[in-house]
Amino acid sequence: MVSISKNNQKQQLLSKIATNDGHGENSPYFDGWKAYANNPFHPTDNPTGVIQMGLAENQLCFDLIQEWMVNNPKASICTVEGAENFQDIAIFQDYHGLPEFRQAVARFMEKVRGDRVTFDPNRIVMSGGATGAHEMLAFCLADPGDAFLVPTPYYPGFDRDLRWRTGVQLFPVVCESCNDFKVTTKALEEAYEKAQQSNIKIKGLLINNPSNPLGTLLDKDTLRDIVTFINSKNIHLVCDEIYAATVFDQPRFISVSEMVEEMIECNTDLIHIVYSLSKDLGFPGFRVGIVYSYNDTVVNISRKMSSFGLVSTQTQHMLASMLSDEIFVEKFIAESSERLGKRQGMFTKGLAQVGISTLKSNAGLFFWMDLRRLLKEATFDGELELWRIIINEVKLNVSPGCSFHCSEPGWFRVCFANMDDETMRIALRRIRNFVLQTKGLNNIAAIKKQCSRSKLQISLSFRRLDDFNSPAHSPMNSPLVRT
Repeated sequence: MVSISKNNQKQQLLSKIATNDGHGENSPYFDGWKAYANNPFHPTDNPTGVIQMGLAENQLCFDLIQEWMVNNPKASICTVEGAENFQDIAIFQDYHGLPEFRQAVARFMEKVRGDRVTFDPNRIVMSGGATGAHEMLAFCLADPGDAFLVPTPYYPGFDRDLRWRTGVQLFPVVCESCNDFKVTTKALEEAYEKAQQSNIKIKGLLINNPSNPLGTLLDKDTLRDIVTFINSKNIHLVCDEIYAATVFDQPRFISVSEMVEEMIECNTDLIHIVYSLSKDLGFPGFRVGIVYSYNDTVVNISRKMSSFGLVSTQTQHMLASMLSDEIFVEKFIAESSERLGKRQGMFTKGLAQVGISTLKSNAGLFFWMDLRRLLKEATFDGELELWRIIINEVKLNVSPGCSFHCSEPGWFRVCFANMDDETMRIALRRIRNFVLQTKGLNNIAAIKKQCSRSKLQISLSFRRLDDFNSPAHSPMNSPLVRT
C-alpha cells in the first residue's frame, strides 16, 4: 500500500500525458517484443530462444547497400574521401532540409510508383520517421477529441502515433475476412454514421496502402471510392504508403497520388501522404519520415512543426547521394521485390503443407496467418491463450490479431524479412512441428471421446495412446497440447 501511495505521489508531480497509458505499451504487440528481448534467439549462443517475427524490418538487401557504400565513400562525411564536406554538413541547417535531399526523395518516390506521377520537392517535409510524420499531421488536421476513421485491422503503433500526445481518437471501420478485409463504401458509411451518433467529430480517414498487417493493396476502384467518400464528407485523407516498394507480385501498387491526377472533382487540399525510408530501403534507424501534402497551408505548418523531429544533415547528405544514383535505385527496387517474393513464397508454402492458410497478399514484410481452427474457443481470450503458447513454448514472436484491432479472433501477423535464411527455416520448422503435433493430439482426443461414448473396453488402447502422448515421445510439451 505504501509503495502504491508513493507511486501515485510521484505521478502527481508529472503531466497527465507523460503518465497515461496512451503509448499502448501494454498491448500484446509490445509484450511479444519484450519476450524476445528477454530471451533472444541466436543460432549458437541461444538456439532455443525466441525468434523475432513481430518486427516488420527489411534486412534482405543490405548486401546491395553495403556494396554501394564501399563504392561511394564520398557519400559519407565520416570517410577520408568525404571529410572535406564535414563542416558544410555539420553546421546549422534550417528545417526545410538540404535541397538535394528533398530532390532525391521526391525522385525516389516517383521511381517507386513506376514514374506514373511526379512529386514536388518543395512539398517534401521531413520528420523523425513515419511515427513523427503521423503525429505531425494529426496536430495539423485535428483538435483533441476529434477522430480519424481507420479500417481494421490496422498497425498497433497508430494508437501511439496519432493519439497519445495529440488527444485525437481513432474510430474503427470494421472490415471482415468474408471479403478478405476489403475497405468498402458501406463499411466507411456505417463507421461515419456511428461516430456521428456518438457525437464524435470525424476529421479524416487514415488508410495504409500497402496494408500493415494484411500485405494487400487497394485497387483503383477502392481508391476512387475512398477519395469520393472523403470529398463527400469534406474530411481529410491520410495515406500511409511506407510499404510502396515492397510489392513483389501483381497487381501493381497504385498510389493515391495517381487518383489526385486522374480525378478532376477531387479536392486536393484534403489529400496527404506519409512516407519513409524505414521499410522500402530498410533504414528504420535513420528515422527518415516524410509528409507530402497537396495542401499549401499544411505544408507550411508541418514544416514549422518539423523542428521537433528533423533528420540529421549527415543522414540527408548520404541519402541524397544514394537516391540520386538511378542505376542503383532501379537495381535495388527490382532485387528487393524479387527477394521479398521468394521469402514470402517459401514461408507461406511451407505453412500450407501443414494446412495453415494465409491471406493472399503481394506486398509488405509480413503475411496474415489464419490459426482460427487451432483456437480452443473462438474468442479473443482464446486467441491470446494460443498466442502465449506460441511465444512461451514454440518460441516465436508472432503478433495476435487483437492487437491490430481485428474484428475476428484467430489471425496473426508474421514478419518474414527481418532474419537470414537459416533462422527462417528454423522458425518454419518450429511452427510446422507445433501444428502437426497439435493436429495429431486433437485426433487422439477425438478418438478417446468417441470410444468413451461407445462404452468400448479399450483401456489398453488408451494406455498406448497415453504412451504416445508422453513427454518422451513429444517434441513439445505445451499447455495447449496438455489440454
